[in-house]
Amino acid sequence: MSEAASKINFDEMTSKQMLDYLVSQNWERAREGKKRGELVCWSSSIAPCEFCETMGIHMVYPENHVVGIAARGGAPELLEYAEHKGYANDICGYARANLAYMDVQKCVSDEMPLPDLVLLCNNICETLLKWYENLAYSLNIPLLIVDVPYNHGPEVTEENIAYVQAQFGKIIKQLEDLTGKPFDYEKFLEVQKVASQNAKDWYEATSLCSAEPSPLSGFDMFNYMALIVCMRGKAECGQCFRKLKAELEEKIANGICGLKGVEEQYRIMWDGIACWPYLSHTYKVLKGQGVNMVGSTYPSAWALTYEPGDLHGFAEAYTGMGNNLSLQGQINLRENIIKDTKCTGVIMHMNRSCKMCDFLQHEIGEALTADLGVPITTFDGDQADPRNYSKAQYETRIEALVEMMSEQKREGSGER
Repeated sequence: MSEAASKINFDEMTSKQMLDYLVSQNWERAREGKKRGELVCWSSSIAPCEFCETMGIHMVYPENHVVGIAARGGAPELLEYAEHKGYANDICGYARANLAYMDVQKCVSDEMPLPDLVLLCNNICETLLKWYENLAYSLNIPLLIVDVPYNHGPEVTEENIAYVQAQFGKIIKQLEDLTGKPFDYEKFLEVQKVASQNAKDWYEATSLCSAEPSPLSGFDMFNYMALIVCMRGKAECGQCFRKLKAELEEKIANGICGLKGVEEQYRIMWDGIACWPYLSHTYKVLKGQGVNMVGSTYPSAWALTYEPGDLHGFAEAYTGMGNNLSLQGQINLRENIIKDTKCTGVIMHMNRSCKMCDFLQHEIGEALTADLGVPITTFDGDQADPRNYSKAQYETRIEALVEMMSEQKREGSGER
């Protein structure tokens, strides 16, 4: 636990207060550490943070940073800067905004210190490779890569796991050279214990969305996601999620709905990344129709549990996460979410920034309809660029989805 956090009485905080405090403190520690000459790493969101945490390197996350910028309406000027610099507007909005921030180092959200190294794991998308190569080249800093093969079949193969595990030795050697000190394997084991437990606590808390009514709106879950991204290797992270779980269990016992004052009439799964520039609008339109978003691929994405000390299992966890599954694996993942959270409809965010998601959604949607008979709607949007979203289109698509779910509900009850 950090020195600042050790002086705070978390027992007196709600999980939301704790979330806000911890995320803010993570940025502050990195900024202050940078001033003292300590190393700062920019990392992709589902990379093995355990290595840098072991070496005492401050971890910050460009994707997480751009989310805060986009949600506060500050992305357009960064996107425009990147486009004037030559980056096409069909490149990932996270990448464009971050590459611009690297130059201007100003934004409407928390300021993020420039890195001394960058770490990426391409288990979520291939854009990261060129994005982080550009960062490393522009800043003349080391680039650490965990290259993860795509899983074409239904299972993660032993060959893929062995390939990923073999890269860990190089990562450790790079970090030893950068820090000038030997890798502490005992501390590494302790960090693994913390990170794996935090992932378990995150999943257990967010899985309570399956209760009826759900005590948590998926949009609230989007906010808590910031913590599992940026502090998965720190003990306070799990403490917050255990507090959240206790709060949600109390709400379940009292029949309290996460929609805050609105009766939960429909339950849907949100497929894809949130539309951060219009998070409030997308939530309020659903809430106005009594629709609670209770299903999402986010909880399982950070459920990176493994047996501490087992490098094979450690490699398997990072190799087999959601975005790196085959098409059938992606279908199975969503069908299980729909069943577990008792969803009666699906919203697919056709995210201009994320080709990894978009290119699979048509086939996934057809399979979900064929297998489960669940109605689906789509809307055009973007995770960072507000120019790719239409309020009117979104509202119309949600109205259509509600009509389809309402019709199914009437048919299920025998009404005419």
